[in-house]
Amino acid sequence: MSLLELKSKSGKKRRKIVGRGNGSGRGTFSTRGGKGQTARSGGTRRPGFEGGQTPALRRMPKLKGFKNPNHVDYQIVNVEALNVFDNNAEVNLESLLAKKLISKKNKPVKLLGNGKLEKTLNITVHKASVEAIKAVEDNKGKVKVLISKDV
Repeated sequence: MSLLELKSKSGKKRRKIVGRGNGSGRGTFSTRGGKGQTARSGGTRRPGFEGGQTPALRRMPKLKGFKNPNHVDYQIVNVEALNVFDNNAEVNLESLLAKKLISKKNKPVKLLGNGKLEKTLNITVHKASVEAIKAVEDNKGKVKVLISKDV
């Protein structure tokens, strides 16, 4: 092996050594600039500090209310819309999507009791109101609720 074949370690960089006298090239101010707050140890300003000027965060208007992270947005289907199905039909997400009563397959569905139901149906939805369940059961139908919490 000759000297021409020697290679340095790639990716290795020597650590900057400061404050070891003027002969080192990094003495006196030790790469901290001039005098003042930033030249001192611990002399950092908090994030968002603008030199005593009212910060941008405090100049912004306050927003009212909040966004509930647990909010569930249901697709609403009223019982009167289910009259498009045949008697004794199975009503679920796929059949509601096929009849274009809902627009999204991955959003939960809630059945509401608005209107008059004239068919006997077996319905499977995520949630249903008490009036909707009563309207379906009055026509000898069944409602299966997938999310069993307070209606």
